[in-house]
Amino acid sequence: MSAASSANPALRDPDVLLMLSVQRDDAAAYGELMLRYQGRVKTVLRNLMGNQDAADDLSQEVFLRVYRARKGYNPEAKFSTWLFTITNNVALNALRSRNRKPEVQFAPLAVDPNASGPMNAEEFIMAGSEMVPARQLDKLEMREMVQMAIESLNERQRMAVLLHKFEGMSYLEIAEIMGMTPQGVKSLLCRARTNLRDALLPYMQGGAKVK
Repeated sequence: MSAASSANPALRDPDVLLMLSVQRDDAAAYGELMLRYQGRVKTVLRNLMGNQDAADDLSQEVFLRVYRARKGYNPEAKFSTWLFTITNNVALNALRSRNRKPEVQFAPLAVDPNASGPMNAEEFIMAGSEMVPARQLDKLEMREMVQMAIESLNERQRMAVLLHKFEGMSYLEIAEIMGMTPQGVKSLLCRARTNLRDALLPYMQGGAKVK
């Protein structure tokens, strides 16, 4: 291990090394980073925006910003933390620019098939709760209701849930992305879990659709 990588653990991150190559105008390295992360960025954006077309457009904006910011990139943390900080900022700007709430077209929750899937969101909501279904639930319908419940969260809670459950990020990583403290992230996720349970309780107990 080199002295530089010992002094800065981020330099052991292969994505950081790729981004440093991008900083030197290496087009191949930029293409490799897009290949690795574009799908993940689109997934987060689609679940934040509720629309695939918006996610596609905003994903392009994210990677354009990555390229424009390449010369000022400082590998002090994991590349994914830096990338999702940009993603968070792009998404929040887009959400705030809306003059009215759009008609949301719900797309299936998209997650890495090798990771834990949408059921993780259900486990997140149910964790530490006595809320159990009063009837047999259709899995596809349950996933739709879970997504609708996630869509009902405010953008900060939604982003924290997506990063924590679908990107597997720690409180510290999310805190860096969202400009919060780790304790603040923990509290935000606790409030999100409570709001998700409240939104889903009528459905779990009696079949009422999530509003």
